[in-house]
Amino acid sequence: MTTREDARALVQRMQECFNTRQFDQAADLFTPAYFSHPLGTTGFEAGKDVWRQVTTQFPDMRVVAEDILVDGDRVAIRSTVEGIAAPGGDARPTLIEIFRIDDGRLAEMWGITEGPDPRLG
Repeated sequence: MTTREDARALVQRMQECFNTRQFDQAADLFTPAYFSHPLGTTGFEAGKDVWRQVTTQFPDMRVVAEDILVDGDRVAIRSTVEGIAAPGGDARPTLIEIFRIDDGRLAEMWGITEGPDPRLG
């Protein structure tokens, strides 16, 4: 069973891997059968490809966790996105992601983006 502290550290490590562009090191944080509902894909490779695409388009992009809530095997994160030009103003995108954890690794993800979506820039 994953503790609250372990769950919190797991998602913070995932964001650290994204922010430092250590994408290959992030692979160990995900189960082999990890499922991304937004992408409709199994495995972390598709997510890693999206990370590479978005950071190529926005090289200064970073995600910053504002809230991390843990309930059993679920972790919800509200993050702001920094380092991208917001069209027409100062509004930054907000990511809401919910992860299911299995045996200390990220197993499943649901997510939405509020505000300008950096993938559509």
